[in-house]
Parts: sequence; structure tokens; C-alpha cells
Amino acid sequence: MNSDIDIKYLVVAGISVMLVLFAGFLILLIFSQRKKLKYQQNMQKLREEQQNQLIEAAVKSEETERHRIAETLHDEVGAILSSAKLHLLGIKAETLDSGDQQLHEKGRTLMNEVIQKVRGISHNLHSNILKEFGLNEAVRDFIKKTVNSSAIEAETALDEAYTSSGHDTDISTYRMVQELVNNILKYANASRILISSTLKNDTLHLVIYHNGEGLTQKEFEDLTFKKEGLGLKNIRNRIILLKGEIQFTKDDDGYRIHIDVPVKPATA
Repeated sequence: MNSDIDIKYLVVAGISVMLVLFAGFLILLIFSQRKKLKYQQNMQKLREEQQNQLIEAAVKSEETERHRIAETLHDEVGAILSSAKLHLLGIKAETLDSGDQQLHEKGRTLMNEVIQKVRGISHNLHSNILKEFGLNEAVRDFIKKTVNSSAIEAETALDEAYTSSGHDTDISTYRMVQELVNNILKYANASRILISSTLKNDTLHLVIYHNGEGLTQKEFEDLTFKKEGLGLKNIRNRIILLKGEIQFTKDDDGYRIHIDVPVKPATA
């Protein structure tokens, strides 16, 4: 009888030990998995931080180069063109025959056009108006000087409640608008463009509408990985840096590009 009881105790003890060991193994396994998951999360976070640092460095380098080119165009090329114009105007047209007078007038007209073009390019590359008057005014000025000079009807409907979320955010948003509008002018064959914005819940929502031929979301994503999609790749990088979103959609009346950018809360 005692022997049977001893055996039962041994069996129960053995089972208890096995359960404890099994529970210990499960706890160790769970701990190991959590540690592994945390390591993977840390590595993913590190990769994202490194990617953001590379993107930020590339964006800053691009902006620095834009400013350098703008200053070169304004200070050097602009000065040379202005000097050439003075020399051209120094020629007394009345002493020329009719053929040379026509050439002189044509040269003067072309010189004026080139000077205006150089000034426009320098102005678009530089961001002084953005620093001084803000994103809304910079977009309006860009549309006025770039789009309205063509045969395209262009409008803006920008939320005046938005002032600024810092120069880096504004400059990246402005550059995206520039790149997207320039692409529309080059490829869409559109006759109308509308840029609107709404500030809601600390998010600036921009919409660029046009009635030409546009991109789908898949086409945009595919082009960002191709050599010819450098401009779109820059847009994707800026969106990543801003932690924003961009969406290309098509409606019955045309194409829309939706850009959502997180912004700093407005201070009272």
C-alpha cells in the first residue's frame, strides 16, 4: 500500500517537475522571442533613421546647389547679359540700313527675353520669397510667373489659416509643388490647373488638379525606381522626410495629386 502511494507521489512529483520545466521553457522562449522582436524593431528604427539622414542630406545638398546656381545666374550670367545689352543699345540704330536695323531690333528683343528668363530661373531656384512671405505667397508667385505665362489657365485657392511650419517643411512642400506643376506643363497637355490647400487637424492638405493626362498611383511608384523618374524620386524623398503622404487619383473631370503634410500646431 505504501509502495503504491510512493509511486503516485513520484509520478505526481515527476509530472510537476516536467510542468515546471515546460513552463520555464515557454517563459524562456517567450522572453527570447520578445528580445528578438525588440532587436528587429531597433534595427528597423535604425535603418529608418539612417535613411532619413541620407534623404535629409540629399535634400539639403540639392537646396544648397539650387541657391548656388541661382546666385551664379543672378550675379554673373545676369551681369554679363546686362552688359551685353548695354553694348547692343550703344549701337546707333539710325546709322544702320533697314536690314541691319531689323537685325538690331531682333537682337535687342531676344536679349530682353533672355534676361527675363534668367531672372525667372534664378527667382524659382532661390527661396527668398518663401522666407519673406510664406508658402502661400511663394506658390502664387510661382504660378503667376511660370504657368500664367503659358496658354494654361491656372488658379490657386490656398488656406490663409496656414502661415508656416518652419522653413524646412515649407521649402520641401514648395519644391514638390514646383516639380509637379512643371511635370504637368511638360507632359500633361492640360488647359487648366488648380492648386488648393486646407489646414485641418495639424495637417496641410494640398491638391493639385489638372484636366490633362496624368499619372496613377502605381505609375508614380514605378517611376520613382526608374532612372528617368529623378524628379518624382525627389518628391518621394521629401514626402518620406516630412512623414507625409502623396496620392495620385483620376476622376471624370481630370487628375488630382493629394499631398498631406504634418505641420506644427498653430500657436495662440
